[in-house]
Amino acid sequence: MPRMETEQRTVTANGITQAVRVAGPPDGTPVLLIHGNCSSAPFWEPLIRRLPPTLRVVAPDLRGYGDSATAPVDARRGLRDFADDVAALLDDPTLFGVSNARPVVVGHSLGGGVAMQLLVDHPHRVNAVLLAAPVSPYGFGGTRDLTGTPTTPDFAGTGAGTANPDFVARLAAGDRSADAPASPRAVLRATYVADPASLGTDEDLLLDTVLSTATGDDNYPGTAVPSENWPGTAPGERGVLNALAPTHFRLADELVAVADKPPVTWVRGDADVIVSDTSLFDLAYLGSLGLVPGWPGEESCPPQPMIGQTRAVLERYAAAGGAYHEVVLPGCGHSPHLERPAEFVAELLALTTVPAA
Repeated sequence: MPRMETEQRTVTANGITQAVRVAGPPDGTPVLLIHGNCSSAPFWEPLIRRLPPTLRVVAPDLRGYGDSATAPVDARRGLRDFADDVAALLDDPTLFGVSNARPVVVGHSLGGGVAMQLLVDHPHRVNAVLLAAPVSPYGFGGTRDLTGTPTTPDFAGTGAGTANPDFVARLAAGDRSADAPASPRAVLRATYVADPASLGTDEDLLLDTVLSTATGDDNYPGTAVPSENWPGTAPGERGVLNALAPTHFRLADELVAVADKPPVTWVRGDADVIVSDTSLFDLAYLGSLGLVPGWPGEESCPPQPMIGQTRAVLERYAAAGGAYHEVVLPGCGHSPHLERPAEFVAELLALTTVPAA
């Protein structure tokens, strides 16, 4: 089977310049790949090489990542800025071969949240969804139970103030070293995958995607505001981490209420340390380990049950007439398409056989 190769195009959609990678014939079965935070479209390259040439693959750089415009992210809209950008691409016949494309939508991490938002806002444009280690439908951090109840009224401990300032500085400096725990390469090896060997010869390509992240108040991480609640920071209204905060991104009820419910496959690794019930990026969990001082305790501020929340919402989605399938990969971390590519490709190809509505 010939290997899929990508070409990069530049399009203007939703009022901004977007860099988009495409592969496969224009009349192939459409697949839309949405990357995660601190990443860009080439993060999908190892997967695309494994896909059959019968697919038409479209993988955009989200705003503020890769070669797309460094447009601001209005966190008050949750992930809708990103979803609106992606939705505008579906009307471009030069990308999908037709206008009004209805692809299989694959979203990784933050991109999983973008895929959910796209489904909520444009259900008639989505043929099926594959969520790869997605953010919870109740956002990232700051909630205590399966229904997304806040731990504090202002969702303290979430948003831009939770970012490691050393990591942000190294991102901005384009640091390619591995000499510090907060260097982008060290973070890639330690948290994006369970086994750094799975990065293989693509490590520098993948690191390039991490380093493509635009930093600042309007992008990553965004703005923070002080809080009277532990740990003293709450989400602001600008930037990526605030867009992920449960203050602004919580669409469980909207997802369940979608009238036109395409099938959803949820793929995750049981060794994921980013999206997990014991996430190393959740300050409440770090507080429980004694790594963030002053944690008020389990009763006041338990770690977010991210996996349980996603499962509970997808069960409601199925009960309301949809269908979902959960795939748990043992020993796999946050990037199933890199760590367990054969299983991931099989799940994706199964969704491409879903009859187009």
